[in-house]
Amino acid sequence: MEAAIFYLISATVIISALIVVSLENIARALFLFFVVLLGVAALYVFALADFVAIIQIMVYVGGVLILMLFAFMLSSKELLKSIEAKEDRFISVPKWSAVLMCSLLLAILLSNARELLIPTWVIESIKSKQVLSSTDNTIENIGYQFMTRYVFQFEFISIFLLAALIGATHIARKDKTL
Repeated sequence: MEAAIFYLISATVIISALIVVSLENIARALFLFFVVLLGVAALYVFALADFVAIIQIMVYVGGVLILMLFAFMLSSKELLKSIEAKEDRFISVPKWSAVLMCSLLLAILLSNARELLIPTWVIESIKSKQVLSSTDNTIENIGYQFMTRYVFQFEFISIFLLAALIGATHIARKDKTL
């Protein structure tokens, strides 16, 4: 039963991600991206990484996705039309090259699939009896590391996201006097 739920969530995430990258409507793609991020959080729960699942929901779904929605809502239609990819632009990528790049990435992933099934670090941690169980509590250690060792990086990312939101607001302003 659990395997069926896992495969259902995995299929939902993969199909939703493929639809996100193929949609031309940005608003619909953002809302479908919400499904992808929640599905990834559910996969973290299956991997017994409950803290990472909660952080996935709080940071990515609650922060980054909302920031992307604000940037979309604050951007003007003229700006969106000016950045649309056209065939004569240097930046635009033909669909065949995108399919080629995705196929190469899939080939690389499949060539390493044997190690992905049971990575060597998992085998080594099992031998040394350093395996997490579903009853272990690592949240205290992660919180301690965030507030001591990684506090600068944590605050830097929050300032960076604030600057991105201010930049999106400035770009979308109707009055261009500044």
